[in-house]
Order: sequence, then C-alpha cells, then structure tokens
Amino acid sequence: MAYEILDHTADAGVRGIGATLEEAFCEAARGTFSLMVDLEQVKPRQAVEIEAEADSLEGLLVAFLGELLARRDIEGLVFSEFQVEIEETEGGWRLRGIAKGEPLDPVRHRPQVEVKAATYFGVRVEREGDRWIAQCVLDL
Repeated sequence: MAYEILDHTADAGVRGIGATLEEAFCEAARGTFSLMVDLEQVKPRQAVEIEAEADSLEGLLVAFLGELLARRDIEGLVFSEFQVEIEETEGGWRLRGIAKGEPLDPVRHRPQVEVKAATYFGVRVEREGDRWIAQCVLDL
C-alpha cells in the first residue's frame, strides 16, 4: 500500500501501511531504503533470503529491518522489493522472505542518508481498522 517517513529529532521514523501484516512490514522496509537511495533506480536483480524471529511483532519488525541493514553492510546490497511471510510460533513470531535488489551503484542509486539501525523507540505494530501499521524510529 504505502509507507511514510516520520519527522524525528536527529533520526527518522518509518511507517509501513498495508492491507496485511506482511504488506506493512514490506512497506516499512521500502521506506527504510527510500531514505538511503532512489528506490526507482534499484533493480531487483538479486534475491536474498531473509529470516528473523522475535517474541513480539514489534521485536520482529526491528529484527527484520536490522537483518536487511546487515545485508546492506556485509554484502553491499540495496533493496527495493520485499516479499515476506509471518507466522506465530510457540515462542513468538517468525518472518521468512526475500529481498530483491542489487549492489550499490553510487551514480545511479544516488545515496542519501545512512540508516545505521532500526530501534525500539516508537515501535508499533498493530491493526488499525482495515489496515496494518508497522513503524519504528531509525538511527541515522
């Protein structure tokens, strides 16, 4: 559906909005990467498997975004497309999915700010009417 960038002193907030929980997580990821690069220029040339687990949905959002940022740092990749499945487990929540993107090309992707981490500050994952919201503050 959509993502929003939220104003926050010295950092930035991201809010993913979707018809499903999975869609909201994917939009939060798109919002996160939109702060760093021009998403329209990131081609889905390479697919990377992503997994995350946590005892709460809020923790799962932070873990998911953290895993994506780790892949950016370790493998030099930026992502523009995301597909995830989220399931409740005996001990909490599990996310499995795919992030699609390519190695960072500074000329084409036009890097902007560096997102260092997803934080628990302002984290919220909940159903709001007929849509899901997944949001947190990002450390820049």
